[in-house]
Amino acid sequence: MSSRVRRRRRTGAWGWLWRILLVLLLWLVGVAAYIVWVGNRDQAAPADVIIVLGAAAYDAKPSPVFEERIRHGIDLYKRGLASTLIFTGGYGGLGARFSEAQVGRRYALKQGVPEKAILIESVSRNTHENLRQAAALMQTHDLHRAIVVSDPLHMARALRISAELGIPAVGSPTPTTRFRTFATRWRFLLAEVYFFHRDRLPQAR
Repeated sequence: MSSRVRRRRRTGAWGWLWRILLVLLLWLVGVAAYIVWVGNRDQAAPADVIIVLGAAAYDAKPSPVFEERIRHGIDLYKRGLASTLIFTGGYGGLGARFSEAQVGRRYALKQGVPEKAILIESVSRNTHENLRQAAALMQTHDLHRAIVVSDPLHMARALRISAELGIPAVGSPTPTTRFRTFATRWRFLLAEVYFFHRDRLPQAR
């Protein structure tokens, strides 16, 4: 085989590799753009229930991220968009006195939301479990349509999981999300691009 033929084959192989890498890059950029696009849409509309997805809590106090989700859920409730709030999230660590959902309920009660308007689940540990437990509460209480509340960059995954679980839902991202700096938003976005692909693998959850 002549050296010219070998060079041509190497050049062709590199050309295919660069094409594959370019396609992969364009795909990842497209996924990231989709996540950002979904997170920029507030679809809040009349529903039966508002599902507030859990985040960290420090004893009886919500983390800044969780507090903004709770506040937004309460605002939607007070605007009359739904008659029921579901707070989700289990116990964050060994010895925790309150689950995330209990912290959310305590916060809402202090803001004047009546106890009869609040449902909680305190066993979930991640987004999929948050929504699966919320779906069970909805079925028990004959609630059908939901508004899902979370941070903007989390919304695409939350709505995808809702659809997989059979929850008719629209998203209402927190307008006061704590993920404001370029660094925190970039890390969040990278994580969501990862979860977008991981959740499609068998036994991912």
